[in-house]
Amino acid sequence: MRRHDLDWLRVLVFALLIFYHVGMFFVPWGWHIKNNEIYQWLVYPMLFLNQWRLPILFVISGMGTYYALSKRSGRQFAWERIKRLWIPLTVGMLLIVPPQVYIERLANNQITGSYFQFWPSEAFLGVYPEGNLSWHHLWFLPYLLVFSLVLIPLFLYLRNHSNNNFLNWIRRRMGNTFGIYVFLIPLYLTESLVEPFFDVTHALIGDWFALLNYGILFLFGFLLISVQKEFWELVENKRRQFLITGIISFTGYLLFIVYLDDSIAIHFTEAFLKVFNLWTWILILFGYAAHYLNKSSKILGYCNQAVYPFYILHQTITIVIAYFLMNLSWGFWIKAPILLLGTFVSSWCIYEFGIRRWKWIRPLFGVKNR
Repeated sequence: MRRHDLDWLRVLVFALLIFYHVGMFFVPWGWHIKNNEIYQWLVYPMLFLNQWRLPILFVISGMGTYYALSKRSGRQFAWERIKRLWIPLTVGMLLIVPPQVYIERLANNQITGSYFQFWPSEAFLGVYPEGNLSWHHLWFLPYLLVFSLVLIPLFLYLRNHSNNNFLNWIRRRMGNTFGIYVFLIPLYLTESLVEPFFDVTHALIGDWFALLNYGILFLFGFLLISVQKEFWELVENKRRQFLITGIISFTGYLLFIVYLDDSIAIHFTEAFLKVFNLWTWILILFGYAAHYLNKSSKILGYCNQAVYPFYILHQTITIVIAYFLMNLSWGFWIKAPILLLGTFVSSWCIYEFGIRRWKWIRPLFGVKNR
């Protein structure tokens, strides 16, 4: 049976991605362009989102893979993944991402001239950040494609042996509230032993920590949805306990990183707090979604198709609007609503009138034709 709560979560987390990228314009963290005034207080809600927003997307993607593979052969699934991920990535790199690079170069006084002097003659010279060719926010797609293709043999085995000893062992972990925290072990080992040596670049090649970390989360999604009933009953029935645990864990993690200086002991403790916190919030979101959102609606059907084009389009629109706001004297509470509303409305107009209604355009943005 299709889980509508997974569809709702996917839509809501991608919607939060728009809020997050708008926030990146105003915080001191590195981003493509920056507002003329930075707001330190915004770091804390951004840090909260940053803990779990990408991990839960990879877990949800692993769960979606379970459903996609359940009605296809391995070869059919591989071809479907290539069409749904590689084609939109290529279109995005050719048409959607170049305006972001152009605006960044323009804002940093690295180029002059109009956009059509930049594209296509200069847009694909060299690899970003030294050059201009990039997938920017679309990095999620090649990583997802690699995980999907590499793990096909394992997923086929698990699909065809649903009562194997390993999945039964996982089912037994769901028998108590904290049995599911056994999943922290590979996350903690990766965070504590691999992360210090490999910066996250989103370049795919050589991005070893991100590949390992997100690949584990993707696999976790497939494993959890494979045990079905036991997992959903656990997270739904224990959602309040997970919520209390999550509030305490994030508060502790925040105090830890704010007030303690780095050292070897601090690093290993911080790594544990980080993965414990992000895993707890993933369980919280699944639990409350299972309880309140596992229902279909026409709105969900529409949003479920629109979310992929919105993801592809949104950051370019945000950066273009932000460029015209960055040096104005307006405050956060004027600029941020303009950016949010402008991004949502522009993305919806392009989707509704330029993608959804044209059969030959839909596949370019990952939307299936009926």
